[in-house]
Amino acid sequence: MTTPSALERPTGVPPARRLAALLVLLPAFALALLPPRRIRAVLGLLRRGAAPASAAQAQNARDAMCAVSLTCAGPKGCLPRSLGAALLCRLGGTWPTWCTGVRMVPPFTAHAWIEAQGRPVGEGVPDGYFARLVAVPAPPRPTDR
Repeated sequence: MTTPSALERPTGVPPARRLAALLVLLPAFALALLPPRRIRAVLGLLRRGAAPASAAQAQNARDAMCAVSLTCAGPKGCLPRSLGAALLCRLGGTWPTWCTGVRMVPPFTAHAWIEAQGRPVGEGVPDGYFARLVAVPAPPRPTDR
């Protein structure tokens, strides 16, 4: 017997933000088809010149992706959701840490997510729940001399 469930889609995402999310949706799905090393290389190029995203900026980007795409809002949409949220942040001049890895508790499954200020954004899990295997953080900030 299965348990019925419904996807939670964020409400209150402004129309302009929804449009921006729709613009990055196709590139996010295209990136999700690439092998991990290519995804990492592309994201490494895209992050150049961006400031680190705050937790609020990253959460807003994640919410916008879930609001415009049922796939991104679903349990198997973690890769396009995380890629889209990173791209959406980049449109605003910021970059979250994009991560892929595994859950640390059984069943061990792959997952992709974004982090801001060192914590997973919108995942609803405690620290240490995921083990990072690949991460693309915001670029280092130049030091003032």
